[in-house]
Parts: sequence; C-alpha cells; structure tokens
Amino acid sequence: MINSLRLKNFKSWQDSGDLRFAPLTGLFGTNSSGKTSLLQLLLLLKQTADSPDRKLVLNLGDERSPVELGTFQDLAYRHDLSQMLSWQLKWTLPEPMEIADPQKPERVLFKSRDMGFAASLAWRKNGSAATGRLTVDRMAYRLGEAEFSMQPVATKPDEYELGSTAPKFEFKRVRGRPWNLPEPARCYGFPDQTRAYFQNAAFLSDFELEFEKMCGRIFYLGPLRDYPKRQYPWGGGRPADMGRRGEGVIEALLASREAGETYAYGRGVKRKTLEEVVAQWLKDLNLIHSFEVKHITADSKLYQVWVQRSPDAKKVLLTDVGFGVSQILPVIALCYYAPAGSVLLFEQPEIHLHPSVQAGLADVFIDAIKRRNVQIVLESHSEHLLRRLQRRIAEEVFPAGDAALYFCTIEGGHSQAQPLNVDLYGSIENWPKDFFGDEFGEIAEMQKAIIKRKKAARA
Repeated sequence: MINSLRLKNFKSWQDSGDLRFAPLTGLFGTNSSGKTSLLQLLLLLKQTADSPDRKLVLNLGDERSPVELGTFQDLAYRHDLSQMLSWQLKWTLPEPMEIADPQKPERVLFKSRDMGFAASLAWRKNGSAATGRLTVDRMAYRLGEAEFSMQPVATKPDEYELGSTAPKFEFKRVRGRPWNLPEPARCYGFPDQTRAYFQNAAFLSDFELEFEKMCGRIFYLGPLRDYPKRQYPWGGGRPADMGRRGEGVIEALLASREAGETYAYGRGVKRKTLEEVVAQWLKDLNLIHSFEVKHITADSKLYQVWVQRSPDAKKVLLTDVGFGVSQILPVIALCYYAPAGSVLLFEQPEIHLHPSVQAGLADVFIDAIKRRNVQIVLESHSEHLLRRLQRRIAEEVFPAGDAALYFCTIEGGHSQAQPLNVDLYGSIENWPKDFFGDEFGEIAEMQKAIIKRKKAARA
C-alpha cells in the first residue's frame, strides 16, 4: 500500500507537502486545482517502469498510454526548465525485505516492510532548451531507516557515485575497478556496472524490483468511459485491467469466468463469480435486476450483454438501458478483477450516475477494500459519495483512520492540498468554504427572487 506522496515542480504543484495515503484516499476540489496531477504522477511512474527503453528517463506517454503529458516543459511547474522535478514515494511491502551480508550470508544487514523511493530530475541544456535532455540529479531508495542513493560526481556531472546513510555499512569497490558509474537506467534503476564495480551492491537490484512490483500493482480507470456496444468480441485472452476507458470490461468478465475465479462472501455463503458480484452490486444500487454475458451463438467469438430492469421486465441489451449502467460497470468490475493488494486509481467514478448510485459507490469501494485489501485513490466531485463515506464512518462500518481526504485549490498560481480532518463520527472538522458550492447562498438568493416577484405581482 502507498503510504505517502510528495512532489515538487510538477505541473501546478510547486510543493505538495507530504500527503498521507490511506486505504481510501479521496481528492476533492475545484476544477483545474491539481487533483488529477497527483494521479498522473503515479501513472507516469507506472508507464516508465513498463517501458522497454532503459535509457528513457521518463516515459511521458502517447495516445496509447495511461497518461500523455507532452514534453518535459509541459509538465514542469510554470514551464520553468530551470527548476528540478522531484518526488518522494513511500509504500509498505507485502512481506519484509531482508538484505543479507554478501560476505556473511547468515547475517541480515537490513530488514523492513517500509520502502521508499525519491528522485530529482533536471533539464540539462545543450545549446538551447529545445535540444537539452532530461537527467537524474539524484535518486535514493529507503528501506526502514537505511538510505541508498546515486548522484553525479561533483566535478563530473556525467558520472555517478553511490551513497549510503546505513549505519556500519559502506559500498566496497572491486579491486582494479576505480571508475565512476554511468547514468541511471530510466529514473529509478542502478546501471548494470554497479554490480561489477562493487562487491556488495547486488542487493540494489532488489530495490528496483520492488519499485517495479509496486508500479505493477497500480491500475487506472479514466473519467471518459466507452459507450455500450450491441456485441463484444473475445478471443480468449486475459486483459490486465479494464482499459483506460473501461473498454476491456466484458473481456475481463469472460476471462474471469474461463479461469473459474470465485470470491468468498463469508462462512457458509456460496462463493460468487465476478459476473455474480457485478450483478449483485448493480441490483443493490437499484440500477437493474439481472445481468448476464452470453454467446451470440455457441461457436461464435461474439458476446452480448443482457440485462433485466425489473423482475417482470423483458431482458434487453445493455445498449437499451440507461447510460449509467455501462459507466459504472468497469468501476465495479475493476474493484474485484484487479489482484488483491492492488492500488486502484479512479478519475470521477461518479460520472453519469444518479445521486443515489454515487452514494452507493462508497459502499462498493468499502467492500472491495475490506474483502480484497485493495487501496483506492479517487478524484471526485461527488458530495453524495463523500456523505455516504461519512455515514459509514459514523456507523463504524469503516474506520476514520482508513480514509485520507483532501480539498485541492489553486492559490497564488500553485496547487495546495488541505487535509480534511474526519473525526470518529464521520464529521469533517475543517469543512472548507464552498466545498460543494454555496448551497445556503443559492437558497437565500432564491428566496429573495421569490419575495421580489410576489411584491411585483401585488403592485
């Protein structure tokens, strides 16, 4: 689970400060206040880790990527290339990592589940800004209290050296290998020469692997989801997720069915398939009565999604019911399809949904967090979703400490994130002004208009 994030000079964030992440992290606020940028930093790291090009410091993406950020100047704060982009990320490992002493394997040097990674990137001009290149100014991993870093040699900016703050530990050179190191691989990897030049640096590869595993546990669903279709092809493959627009949701349901995957719902309760879980939530949210994915013909690779709006209604295709069903379908499916322990990023999951369904989404997220140990990070404008979450905290269904909520604003040209203090009863102690608009102001102005019109009618 991601525990905290801090970023500097990234898009509208000059300095986010340390942002605590929890099993459910909610980002609220006005439009263009920087909420989405926090998700984009995580997606940027994910697609960089997925890139086959080890020389690419950051993979800024294209139309096929989870996020497309243009050029480095586009994402730099105020487009100022003289400022360093930096971030610090901390997360908890599923199991403790042990680093053994290479010279005495039975001796454990370091052991912890607390992992961290920080990096600072600089734009190095080559004549002009347009012909410059992105470089790593410093990168560092932290395991517990021990830090291991890599930074340029003071007098040779193209060559790098290792550093460590770990007590009673220092990197030992291989005899006859006095050379400095080349630049890092991507923005997070120690170059291959590290293991050749140092006797006791092989464990640094374990840090890179854990970083890549963490990035691999991140899944994303964007705000603009696909329209429903009258038929869906499936060739038997298993998609990694729902796709950025939820376009892979039916393939995911069929792949889960083919694999025979089921989900436990308590002792003595029959295990449910992914389709049954989705169908039950759609029913509980009062969207439809039944849901089924069926072959068009027995020997066809084409499928149709049939739904029933009420017990006495005829079954119809997904395209013939309200638009909201197809929009929430990938949200629910991803919560249960993604591997246990995943980090799920949602942008405006409430889009096109009735207020009562928006509220019900909070229950979907709470159930997935409890049942599947997933972490959910969402960017939302939904008052109804937040109110249901507050209610569940008050009812002791969801612990207040398991929610980290922020209200994002733009002040002085840069984003700020105000932590919302949620007490044990679900109340927000520092409710920002006009959090969801000026409700009382609207009522007051409406009453003024009513009085004015009545006076005019009597005149």
